[in-house]
Amino acid sequence: MKSSASAITTILIATFTLAPVLSSVSPALAHYEGAGDYAAHKQSKSKTKDANQNESQVPFDPWELLEKALTQPAFALSDYVRIYINGDYRYIQSNGIPDHKTGEFPNAGNPNTISEQHYSFRVPVKGTIADRPTVLGMSPFGVAINGVPFDPGAMEFWNRDPGSGWQYEAMYLGPRLGLDANNAHVQPNGAYHYHGPPTGLIDKLEKAGKPVLIGYAADGFPIYGPFGYKQVDNPSSGMTKLRSSYRIKNGTRPNGPGGTYNGAFIQDYEFVKDLGDLDNCNGRFGVTPEYPQGTYYYVISDTYPYIPRLYKGTPDSTFRRRPPPPGFMPGGPGFGPPGGPGFGPPGFGPPPQFGEPPN
Repeated sequence: MKSSASAITTILIATFTLAPVLSSVSPALAHYEGAGDYAAHKQSKSKTKDANQNESQVPFDPWELLEKALTQPAFALSDYVRIYINGDYRYIQSNGIPDHKTGEFPNAGNPNTISEQHYSFRVPVKGTIADRPTVLGMSPFGVAINGVPFDPGAMEFWNRDPGSGWQYEAMYLGPRLGLDANNAHVQPNGAYHYHGPPTGLIDKLEKAGKPVLIGYAADGFPIYGPFGYKQVDNPSSGMTKLRSSYRIKNGTRPNGPGGTYNGAFIQDYEFVKDLGDLDNCNGRFGVTPEYPQGTYYYVISDTYPYIPRLYKGTPDSTFRRRPPPPGFMPGGPGFGPPGGPGFGPPGFGPPPQFGEPPN
């Protein structure tokens, strides 16, 4: 541990050198592109920059940043997000630093440290329903309004074999992947991202009696969660926690890891129409405060799939993940989850895998 004087000096120097201009950045190696519904939105205590505003003109309080840095690891860096509309598209530029408290990183399940990213996301202002759903694959599903990506897939497979047909569910593994209280952890490149409900963000935004807009999917449709109106078209009907229509299958796995279906793998789940409130894309049509005339919207639920795994529309190509670095292998040194010899830190994803839904 550094001395107090040394720590203060280091953080204060960092304070004056943070947040590069993100006006012309491209997707990071491992992740994302997304959008939001505000022409220029920033959560409290975060910096929103006008397109013509000089970096040196943005006010900040170094002592506030110091206090946060000493008590909340992610705040050793400064969060930045800018959301705007240009023509038919919404754009989000962010450095991927969350505007809420995070867990400790590195930790026992995740050896990585949060660092600034260079995100530039784009989604259509008006989403369009496609002829059939598109499978998410290993690309990010969308982005929260604080600029942090929603990325539910984990590069962890039974027997470390992506071709096995059995992919571990990150939310089931939880602590083994080092997920924090926001259901998030960190990629090897320093990218903090959500695998489930972003608790810290929802707590900051939640308003009694109203659904909470927390982000946008790659196809442009809004993301809410986890509460919505009891009646899809009636804001006066009260609020309810919206239920997924997925459940764990009965019986045993026919191959691969074998054993009873228990939710350890995404293949352990099945969709049952009308079991809950949401469709197979974990969304529904209805009115919201931002869309009083109605829209299709996704829901981040507190049970599987948590973050949707299917798109109702067509995802924008800016969300496609770049190929992994040379020599990358999924898994890596680590401890073994049920049914396999082991897994390691979450890895860089494979090439884009938007595709057709399974039969």
